[in-house]
Amino acid sequence: MKKLPEKSTRDRILDAASTLFYNEGIRAVSVDAVAEKAGITKKSLYYHFKSKDELIAGYLTSRDQPNLAAFSKWFDEAEGNVADKTAAIFLQVAENARHPKWKGCGFIRTAAELASMPGHPAVVVGANHKKKFEAWLAECYLDEGVQEPEVLARSVVLLMEGAFSTMLIHRDPGYAQAAADTARSIIDVQRKK
Repeated sequence: MKKLPEKSTRDRILDAASTLFYNEGIRAVSVDAVAEKAGITKKSLYYHFKSKDELIAGYLTSRDQPNLAAFSKWFDEAEGNVADKTAAIFLQVAENARHPKWKGCGFIRTAAELASMPGHPAVVVGANHKKKFEAWLAECYLDEGVQEPEVLARSVVLLMEGAFSTMLIHRDPGYAQAAADTARSIIDVQRKK
């Protein structure tokens, strides 16, 4: 059996940070805890990340492409028209929220913890992630000939962020299911214009 290559120190740090920050929150987790979980010294951690702020931004950056790829996969694998495909994203989010380890959207949770620091590097990473998702949706809608794809994408993003936030508060995936129905309805209206 072929042995998998060992992860780089940087990747081990990001894996540890991702687990700890997502499970416990960024303010509750110390750099010492991340270093310990990664199996390195604090000095080694600071060699790769100059500050905890940089580490938090790295944590969100490491989640950016995998999250966007998941949304794209769920959209592409869904059957039906663009409204059905968009609803499928919400339904998969609802399914994920049923898992006992689900703690909400890491981007939203981090932004909430850093609400008094709008220029924080992690807040910037999170904002860029959300804008990429919106731009990708707009492109999908444009490809399908939907009227006003940018406006529609923004509306769907509002539904998504509302679903994430409300599910986090109430621990009820039904909110994402309701958002799926609403997204399907507003997309169908735009498709018929």
